[in-house]
Formats: sequence, C-alpha cells, structure tokens
Amino acid sequence: MRRDSRLSGVLHVLLHMADARKPVTSASLARAMNTNPVVIRRIMSGLRELGYVQSEKGHGGGWSLVCDPSTVTLRDIHAAIGSPRLLAIGHRSDHPDCVVEQTVNSALSDVFDEAEALLLARFAEVTLADLREDIRLRLQPGSDSHTLEHAHVI
Repeated sequence: MRRDSRLSGVLHVLLHMADARKPVTSASLARAMNTNPVVIRRIMSGLRELGYVQSEKGHGGGWSLVCDPSTVTLRDIHAAIGSPRLLAIGHRSDHPDCVVEQTVNSALSDVFDEAEALLLARFAEVTLADLREDIRLRLQPGSDSHTLEHAHVI
C-alpha cells in the first residue's frame, strides 16, 4: 500500500514559507514537493480557508504563512488536509461473515483506534514553531540553507 505523504509535504512547504521573506509561488512550492502547481494550489486553498496561509496575485505574488507557528500543531495541519488515515494497516474484510474474522477485526480495530488516538495526541503537542526550532538547531551557524531557493532545485 502506498504511503500518504501529504502531511509531510505540507509541513515541509509551510516551514519553508515560515521564513520566506516574500510570497512563494505555487510553481516553486510544487518543485520543492515534486508535484504539479495545481496540487499545491488545491492544498493551499484549503489552508487559506482555515487562515493558515494567504495568497497574493500578480507579479511578486504567491503564498505566505499568516498564522502564528507557535499556535498551530501537527494535528491542526493533519485536520486541515482532510485527516488522512494514519495507519496503512487494515482489515482483510470490513464486513466478514466468518466469526473468526469478526473477532480478529474487533481486536485490531481496538488497537488501531488506540494507536491513532496516541498519534493524534502527540501531533497536538508539536507546533510549527517546535519544528522551526529543530531546523535552527540542525543548521550550521550563519547558514540559511533551509530557504526554498537554497534547499531545492527550483
């Protein structure tokens, strides 16, 4: 099963945008995520509706982060992109006739629900500001290599 990497990708571009000195175009963000600008615009429009980003049209326009990174959590962004499934593992059949499979599904469902609740609780503890601080700690002193222009071929 293919992994859903939307959360990782959206966090990636939001963190680049957090330190951008000017709006970032959909084309630049798309190159950073190795996707199409239409995909970026679709994702960003949902984030705009929730007040996390804004867009400016015209020359020099693009997307800007407008939320306070210290108040936005991974859980917020997960919800903003539609709350994709956190676990790729699942049941063999959702509506089994076999009592053995019903028992297995029941046990697994309980464990899956607990695991997802733990993940979401942890997501709620981590903010964009926490991730920005981690980036700062990973950079060499005086480096700005995490800017979109330096970190990605655009």
